[in-house]
Amino acid sequence: QVQLVESGGGLVQAGGSLRLSCAASGRTFSSYAMGWFRQAPGKERELVCVVHSGGKLNYADSMMGRFTLSRDNAKNTVSLQMNSLKPEDTAVYYCTLSTTNHTYWGQGTQVTVSS
Repeated sequence: QVQLVESGGGLVQAGGSLRLSCAASGRTFSSYAMGWFRQAPGKERELVCVVHSGGKLNYADSMMGRFTLSRDNAKNTVSLQMNSLKPEDTAVYYCTLSTTNHTYWGQGTQVTVSS
């Protein structure tokens, strides 16, 4: 059974930084894509970024240059460094692990950016 546990959310002022972490268990971590999604109040869930098993990274346009995703296969963790945060980045952030036929989700961690 795959388990994803996020940590690192919180309250930060606009322009500040936060680092989210996700610890995965239950799978051979390095074989699958890992990523982050977010969902703001009243909005649909959206992709933040994803790292594929081969290391290729994809970012949503609005996060490009501000967010950096990294993975540590030895520790089964992915991290999301978020810089230059904006109030519109306020959302619940979810860690994901994707196999060929299923995507697993963490419980989410709240990020709130005050203006």
